Amino acid sequence: MFDDSRTYWFAIRVSYGRTLKFCAQLGEAGVECFVPMCRRKTVRDGKTMEDVVPAISNLCFVRSTKSFISDYFAGLGENRHAHFMWDRSTRNPIVVSDKAMSDFMQICRIMSDEALYLKDVTAKLREGQRVRVTDGPFKDVEGVIVRIRRSRRVMVELPGLLAVATNYIDPRFLEVI
Repeated sequence: MFDDSRTYWFAIRVSYGRTLKFCAQLGEAGVECFVPMCRRKTVRDGKTMEDVVPAISNLCFVRSTKSFISDYFAGLGENRHAHFMWDRSTRNPIVVSDKAMSDFMQICRIMSDEALYLKDVTAKLREGQRVRVTDGPFKDVEGVIVRIRRSRRVMVELPGLLAVATNYIDPRFLEVI
């Protein structure tokens, strides 16, 4: 199924809150990684602090060949704290298409604090009309129109994992695909 000379976006589960450390190590090896980030406010000793943390705990996306990542995992030995997320129907690692990943990353980077992450994407949400955004900060993003919290949004789904939805986008900037 996998062409070993080709790079793919793999979903990787990293345990014990080591997501950023894991991605930094792979970055040093020249591998592209992406972790959706957001700001969270916490109260410590009566003071409100704002931290930048992963929006989805223990999940990162790695763009590389399957053999490189497998060899990297094998090199970790007993300190292995990461593994592929598996598609149970095909028994292969979950792979995200380049287009879906670029749309997902564009939404996450622009709306880091306001992005709405959906872990359970129901069939009803998938039934929306496929559109492409033609103008604005989300130009060229393709997704499905959904109504969430009384607002029309464009949702980009990473099949088998999750979805992210934008804020309201003016219908003038949407083109039906």
